[in-house]
Amino acid sequence: MIRVFALLALAASAFGSASAETDRPVLIELFANQNCPACPKAHRTMKQIEEERDDVLILTWTVNYWDYLGDPDPMAMPAAKDRQMAYTDRLSLRAPYTPQSFYDGAKECPGTNKRRIRKNIDQRLDLRDGAAPNLDWDGAQVRVSGNSDETLELMKVEYLSGEANETIMVNPVTSVDSLGLWVEPDQAFELACTSTCAVLLQEQDTGEVIAVKALN
Repeated sequence: MIRVFALLALAASAFGSASAETDRPVLIELFANQNCPACPKAHRTMKQIEEERDDVLILTWTVNYWDYLGDPDPMAMPAAKDRQMAYTDRLSLRAPYTPQSFYDGAKECPGTNKRRIRKNIDQRLDLRDGAAPNLDWDGAQVRVSGNSDETLELMKVEYLSGEANETIMVNPVTSVDSLGLWVEPDQAFELACTSTCAVLLQEQDTGEVIAVKALN
């Protein structure tokens, strides 16, 4: 009987952990371009990761610095290059490249390396705790609650998903906007999405991503 109760407790603990990880997914950001020879493999890899796991949110950012190698990528955004460069500088990397992937803005690896991708995801999940700020969505407002010693910024990212996504990319980003700084312990931000969107709570100036929530 004691053994049965122990197994039930272990199962409940595992369920609770999985639920927490689903509520606080790891943000994976892939930087790519249609003129990058290795990028199709990275898109297939990210698609597989998305199908395997429910504890990640994958966004694909299209950079424009490979456009000179062929036709300009119609999905390219200057904001994508700026975001990748900011991560590269903050993590003291030699240079940006494609396909490059970042994990909560704190870890990185090639977007084709499944072993390192899974390792980065698991390492980020291991750092999750109950002290991080929470994001709640009621259909019109995102409410940020909790506490932080850092200045945090709330970003809205719109992307293509489902039938609207006719590319080989996973959730290609179409726009990004700042909703402002989080300055109060319990603060609401109004927003409207013209397509599928997510909100990212990150340290100011493209710092580490503290929380992310898909609004769909």
